[in-house]
Order: sequence, then structure tokens, then C-alpha cells
Amino acid sequence: MAVKSITILGSTGSVGTQTIDLLLATPDRYRVTALIAGRNAALLAQQARALRPAVAVIADEACWRDLRDALAGTGIRAEAGRSAVTAAAGQPADWTMAAITGTAGLEPTLAAAANGGAIALANKEALVSAGEVFLRAIADAGATLLPVDSEHNAIFQSLADGNRQSLEKIVLTASGGPFRDASLAEMQDATPEQALKHPVWSMGAKITIDSATLFNKGLEVIEAARIFNLAPHEIEVLVHPQSIVHGMVCYRDGSVLAQLGAPDMRIPIAHTLAWPARIATASPRLDLAAAAKLEFFAPDPARFPALRLAREALHAGQGASTVLSAANEIAVAAFLARRIGFLDIARVVERVMQRLGAPPLPDLDAVLALDTEARRIAESELLGKTASRAA
Repeated sequence: MAVKSITILGSTGSVGTQTIDLLLATPDRYRVTALIAGRNAALLAQQARALRPAVAVIADEACWRDLRDALAGTGIRAEAGRSAVTAAAGQPADWTMAAITGTAGLEPTLAAAANGGAIALANKEALVSAGEVFLRAIADAGATLLPVDSEHNAIFQSLADGNRQSLEKIVLTASGGPFRDASLAEMQDATPEQALKHPVWSMGAKITIDSATLFNKGLEVIEAARIFNLAPHEIEVLVHPQSIVHGMVCYRDGSVLAQLGAPDMRIPIAHTLAWPARIATASPRLDLAAAAKLEFFAPDPARFPALRLAREALHAGQGASTVLSAANEIAVAAFLARRIGFLDIARVVERVMQRLGAPPLPDLDAVLALDTEARRIAESELLGKTASRAA
């Protein structure tokens, strides 16, 4: 079997570190060409010493000396800065893990796509904020898009028989977060500490809050529509507290194919890493007898308006989802800083969407400009929310 060349964008984050664990467990199958991280120079250097890439890049230029000193004598180039990140991402590689979060990941992910290799996508903004631009880059380069999010990866696996034309709808599952059984009054008074107590997954603060509001699922609806070329009515969301069934494909003959597994991100990462083959992982094995029951129910639109807002953005097209994503990021940060209440997150996002609409996005520059404007408008909305709470 040929050795696969690997680049990791976001190597020190949660997805990046789990990817590296898989690479270290199967060293004979992969050769790492570049590791790219944000500002954790110590961990990046440790990873580079273990995997021996040609180059290790730190986005924060202030961390360059630390990285250089830590890699002295190894022969591994230490580089820093935005242009270095994009240049390293654009080096030829058979497979790239795109796991730099936020709009900072757009330019390097597009650079990687231009190589025509496989892009294991863990950056939501590539599809939510820059969907048309990113998919056009994938098509122009003949690259392969491999979804890493557990829900989209589940759909990808369930469509493996190639019967896409017989699909009736897909189902994305949501854990429901910590407030799936809470009242509106309880959610109104929810603290960041309560919202960060996810019942199943261990994730960063932003995505954990998105899980609590169901904005993460709304963003995934938009992603699914673009990955699998689906209309909004072909995508259903069900709350599934056990987080064992990650996605389902419903076919026109009544058959339903589902992908099940323990709630462990190493499973979808491993699937994309080895695709179209499979590799062993140390992930927990699913024990359905121990699980005892699998529950599903429809999310409450009154308590979780994020799903409605995401569908509205998807219907509006163009830049509407860019606005939604940027405004949500600002609102979540404000909630974590106790500037607004939990239910205000969706209210701020809706106001920004109403003000900005759905501008056209011909290229990456337009995406980044709209993202900046949406964040500015969101901050102006926050001033009013903060003032009203203080009064």
C-alpha cells in the first residue's frame, strides 16, 4: 500500500490532536509533510518531533522564536505568519485535515483544495460562510471532499452504496445539549457554566454553547445541503440524547441506512484518513445491549429558534449563512462574557440577519468583508442588549 502524504491544518486543536494520535498509531501508512497551528508552539514542536514533517508553521508570529528554538537541530523548518500558513497548506499532499476554526481557516483550506487531493473538512466556515467559493475550488481542482463532522460523516458512509438518486431525505441527529428538557424560563436565566455542561460530548466552549442553542445543528443543516446537494426539505433534524446514531439516510423504497458508533471523534477522523479503506482505532466499541434504548424526538422550535434561522439563511442563499455564522460567533462570545442572556444569542443573530440580508459572494474577499460587517453589526446590536439588561 502506497504511503499517503499528510498535512494538518490546526494540529494542536481537538481534531488535530486526535488526528495525530491516529497517525502515531499507524506510522507506516502515512508521511506528514506539514503541521500548522495557531499559537501553541510547545505542543506544535512536540508533534513535529514525533512526526518529522518538512515544515512546522505557527500562525502567531510572536511564537516563532519559541518554535524555532524547540526544533533546533531537527532539520524541521520553523515558519510563522499568515502567508507561511497559506504557503504550507498549499504544498502538495494526498490528504489534508482542515481543522483551523473560524474564518482564519478559509484561506489555507482553499489553498489545500487547489492541490486536488482529499480534503478532510472539519472547518464549518468553509461551507457555511464560503460555501459556493469553496465548492467551486474543490470542483475546479478535482479535489475530494471528505466530511469529518460526525453527522456528515455518518451520511457520507450511509450513502456509500452510490444510490444517491434514490434518496428521499437525510436525518441529522442532535444530542439536544444541556437544555433539551429545560423550560424557556430556565433557559432565559441559564448561566455560561450551565450551558457548558454538555451531557455527552467534550468540546471547546464555542461549539458547546452552539450545541446548547442548537446553532451547531443549524450550521450542519447548511453544510449538509452543500455537501450532498440537498434541498432544505430533504434534511430533517431529530434530537437523540444517546448520541449513538449520528445520521440516517432514508430511501424512497422505505429503507433507512444509519451509521452508529460511540460518541468519539476519532471514528469519523479515522474514516476520512483511511478512506476508501479503514484502519483500526482505540475508540470504545458500541454495546447496544448496555445502551438499552435509543430515543428520538423533534426539537422544539420555540425553545430552539436557531434551526429556523439556519433554514431561513439556507433559503435566502448567497451571503445569508455568512451573516448567521459571524453574528452567532459574536453573540456566543458575549454570552460567555455575561453581556447577554442565553436566549439573546438567537435574538441578536436574527436582528443581524434582518439588517444585512443575503449579499452576493463572488469570491473569498467578499466573504471576508461580509463576515467583518456582520460582526460589526452584531456588536452594535449587543450594545443595545447590554444597555437593556443593565437598566
